[in-house]
Amino acid sequence: MQFFFEVLIGGLLAGVMYSLVALGFVLIYKASGVFNFAQGAMVFFAALTFASLIEKGINFWLAFVVVLAIMVVLAIAIERIVLRPLVNQPQITLFMATIGLAYLVEGLAQGVWGAHVHAIDLGIQDVPFKLGGINVSQFDLVMSGIAGLLVIALALFFNYTRTGRALRAVADDHQAALSIGIPLERIWVIVWAVAGFVALVAGLLWGARTGVQFALTFTALKALPVLILGGFESIPGAIVGGLIIGASEKLAEIYIGSSIGLNIGTGIENWFPYALAMLFLLVRPEGLFGERRIERV
Repeated sequence: MQFFFEVLIGGLLAGVMYSLVALGFVLIYKASGVFNFAQGAMVFFAALTFASLIEKGINFWLAFVVVLAIMVVLAIAIERIVLRPLVNQPQITLFMATIGLAYLVEGLAQGVWGAHVHAIDLGIQDVPFKLGGINVSQFDLVMSGIAGLLVIALALFFNYTRTGRALRAVADDHQAALSIGIPLERIWVIVWAVAGFVALVAGLLWGARTGVQFALTFTALKALPVLILGGFESIPGAIVGGLIIGASEKLAEIYIGSSIGLNIGTGIENWFPYALAMLFLLVRPEGLFGERRIERV
């Protein structure tokens, strides 16, 4: 039973970091109604830029500020060059634009900084930590605490501030938001800038855990089953979905993988979240916290 709780807690801590990545997708979807396929590339770009600046001898906090400024500039460029010409276009058009944007950002990052693996040292030792007699990774505990605080801060910001209310209005209806004086372009810049900040923090956390490499983009896409479970428009859904995915993949890897006498038990945590999301779509396609959409025909 102690081992079970150790695996469960480890999965929940990883789930908090999945929730952080999922938040970047939620923010863009709430503002434009489009799944931002480029969010994983933004995580990779931010982490690779930060790691490269650190290797050149730049101070940690100075590098953080510089990369944050770069992500804000990138957000402004995306709004001006990609999004503004596509206002009121079909959602599939915006989605295809984010696919092209993903390849552009990935290529830009590797073209400037190279494609070799980088390490990020956040000064946190990965040693066992006793929590009520249960061994928990100190690194995972601290990283999940940072991610959790950021998730809570963003949830409060978008629920209780004027910008957050404007964001919800834009998400409901672009034309109606414009008619009451909400500047759509400024809202999109703010949202993409915040998504860039989330990508930077997520990139640092995951980069410190697994190394900064191209595979980081696929780790970020683990947020897709999180969003399917929680709902694409819900910040609480991103949190709950992340916890479910994090816990279920770890438990599946240990218990289902070990109980199956076949090779498919190996690496089951890499595909189990997607299988769980596929099954969940059959039961509740809008997610746990998503709104049911009834369309009259």
